Amino acid sequence: MGELSRRVAFAAAALLWVANLATLGLATDQPTNYPVQPIRLIVPFAPAGASDFVARIIQSSLAQFLGQSIVVDNRAGAAGNIGMAEAARAQPDGYTVFLGNVGTLSVNPSLFPDLRLKPDRDFAAISLVAETPDVLIANNNFPPSSVNELVAYAKSRPGQINFASPGSGSLNRLEMEVFRQAAGLDMQHVPYKGGAAPAVMDVLGGHVELMFTTISSALEQIKSHNVKILAVTTRERVPALPEVPTMSELGYPNSVSSSWQGLLVPKDTPRPIVEMLYRATVHAVADPEVQRRLADGGALPVVSKSTEEFAGFITSETARWEQVVKQTGATPD
Repeated sequence: MGELSRRVAFAAAALLWVANLATLGLATDQPTNYPVQPIRLIVPFAPAGASDFVARIIQSSLAQFLGQSIVVDNRAGAAGNIGMAEAARAQPDGYTVFLGNVGTLSVNPSLFPDLRLKPDRDFAAISLVAETPDVLIANNNFPPSSVNELVAYAKSRPGQINFASPGSGSLNRLEMEVFRQAAGLDMQHVPYKGGAAPAVMDVLGGHVELMFTTISSALEQIKSHNVKILAVTTRERVPALPEVPTMSELGYPNSVSSSWQGLLVPKDTPRPIVEMLYRATVHAVADPEVQRRLADGGALPVVSKSTEEFAGFITSETARWEQVVKQTGATPD
């Protein structure tokens, strides 16, 4: 079983496992007097990106379980570090929740050496909520229509091709750095602020030639054939795009990655509140409407077996991307 299939199967099993606990009354006792006011969900990127997409899909189901409104608060900037710092500074009372992703939680700590915030120290993990495969897209007028053609074209024009990313510290930037190093390509990086949406639009407009981005950020443009799609970064082909080859099958086994999203709260948040938020998250991810909307947007519903499991996952992903940063020499532009 491939990694993508394994995660989907694991998510289904975990959802059933927690649902059974709740049915049997074996879940942790509900904290008293929580919540009694709206809960702020900080998204460290601008609207219309992958993180905002996930936040707004789970928003109503979380609110239904908790009995309070969930207010999405977009705090973009500095590759997600601004929103992440604001969430870490918040009162540990359960009324501020942070939607982190692979970039903020596992890439930024090594890419930004002066980053004082340490996700594994300054947050308490709740759970994964979604995993979004990434895609390599290009402007329709860009001559190459495959990865092999791209490699040949770029090698004949060193330094002349621009690639976009939703920020210097983003996973999508590192994905391109891994590919560039493996293929021996000289291309220029153009970082964008505010998430993937403005970068995708500039690929569409021909201001930059190509980029890695999440399926959810480019799905409408892909469906409308407004951009070329050259590859996906999952180990196996994506069911929604069965004709699109994977980077791995094209000879780039290190280009296997995805943009995962997960919920956290400031450290020292009382354990009963953390556990209640975990159960609310499982409820939200198990909601058929949430699963349908995630799938329609190219994302996979995923839930961690426990808060500890999610914390361990973040640690392992951080070690992986730290190695990539060192190997590629990537730095914030």
